[in-house]
Amino acid sequence: MTEISYLHLAIESRLSDMTDTQMNNAPSTDEPAAASPPVARLAMVTLDAPDAAALGEFWSQVLGWPVTYSDENYAMLAGPTHALGIGTSADYRKPQWPDDGHKQFHFDLAADDIEAAAARCVELGAIRADPQPGDTWVVLLDPAGHPFCITDAKNWG
Repeated sequence: MTEISYLHLAIESRLSDMTDTQMNNAPSTDEPAAASPPVARLAMVTLDAPDAAALGEFWSQVLGWPVTYSDENYAMLAGPTHALGIGTSADYRKPQWPDDGHKQFHFDLAADDIEAAAARCVELGAIRADPQPGDTWVVLLDPAGHPFCITDAKNWG
């Protein structure tokens, strides 16, 4: 089992052990832990891809976020509190799976029915990663090869 797999298990175990009250009273990620003001706020995450418009359409369908801009070089989706940007990179190299230690991040998505959500993502162009490192989430690769996980929404409060 990889380090990421153990981290997922630890997070999911901790989240599933929390009551709704504990989950709702957990420190907000929007508020600083200390009294000092934040330096900045997260406005958008941007992914590189071989085709920004195509990957923008994929993530729009998966997340239900509208595409607010799209051309051959860039796409932007508007979420409820953040944005997702996608830039075309001519020399794009997709991440490797299983992780070779160079993957820098991935999305964890919450769904009421993990298998139904995974199946819909596959219909939209994702592929199921092999191997699957756990049994409480499903790892998928988006059309550009970025890994992402579908997890149980009940674990996120």
